[in-house]
Amino acid sequence: MSQASRAFMDRLGLSVPIVQAPMAGFQASALAIAVGGAGALGSLAGALLTPQMLRDEAKAVRAQAGRPLNVNFFCHQPAAVDEAREQAWRAALQPYYDEFGVDPRGIAAGPARLPFDDAAAAVVEELRPEVVSFHFGLPSPGLLERVRRTAAQIWSTATTVDEALWLEAHGVDAVIAQGLEAGGHRGMFLTDDITTQLGTMALVPQVVASTRLPVIAAGGIADAGGVAAALRLGAVAAQVGTAFLLCPEVTTSALHREALASEAARHTALTNLFTGRPARGIFNRLMRELGPMSDLSPVFPSAVTALMPLRAAAEKAGHADFSPLWCGQNARGARRVPAADIVRSLATMSESR
Repeated sequence: MSQASRAFMDRLGLSVPIVQAPMAGFQASALAIAVGGAGALGSLAGALLTPQMLRDEAKAVRAQAGRPLNVNFFCHQPAAVDEAREQAWRAALQPYYDEFGVDPRGIAAGPARLPFDDAAAAVVEELRPEVVSFHFGLPSPGLLERVRRTAAQIWSTATTVDEALWLEAHGVDAVIAQGLEAGGHRGMFLTDDITTQLGTMALVPQVVASTRLPVIAAGGIADAGGVAAALRLGAVAAQVGTAFLLCPEVTTSALHREALASEAARHTALTNLFTGRPARGIFNRLMRELGPMSDLSPVFPSAVTALMPLRAAAEKAGHADFSPLWCGQNARGARRVPAADIVRSLATMSESR
């Protein structure tokens, strides 16, 4: 194992070079506690948590002595509701509303996710997590300075070398190099052009060569061989998400678990239909019939609202046709075992490097 990787682990008190990916909507403190107990870095996803919910979940992790914590936030710029686009989106969904007996007139417009703000910064100041990580760039300078004053390490996601260089210029402590294989939302923030997106094993060495920052590899890493490969390419650690999605500590729905454990998980695609931003998930009916990428989808995160009752109706009928089944391109590491077992299996080869 490289000196840089060992220094990275020593600074955070980790025994293995694994970071659990924060997964909004699929996990809370239970996963972070289990992962931390196995020597990796546990994470909490703040994108769908109120300040009090985040406070409660972080305190639950803190109650487990000696476990460092990464708290992650989205930092997108809120966009005004585009009424014309919203109506076009609902018109595209109308045949599905009719099919499932959903009345769209009762659906209120507006975002379902809020970016990092003053209230979230206050929670960070109170809890003082070891790491605060961001998706979609960085928050405003004032908010970022409040985080920096807590002495937390500041990380953010880069999907291109240009984004990594931008993050370095803005003072982050580490870059999460997110390859195209990764499940969930792309962290892209300097461009909307998905043709700029690279695979993990192409992106990581380029970011390592272009910046002086520690680089955490993310995307398609689901077993010990993937972790070892990332370390050989110069990463100090690997961030892993999809491999945990079948663990008992996550809140993945029964329909999502069924898809993850099936042949369907071999076919994933980037889609903006579910939220308005590109995100990787298991290919399903909505993606097949309206996308997977579509100009109809409202700006992030407004697309969520019109889909919520349709998703609920379909899931009640036993279908995941309108559900975001987030999943990376390599789901073979996902197993129905405790999260600590996943960490131990991921670390096997990296420890001998």
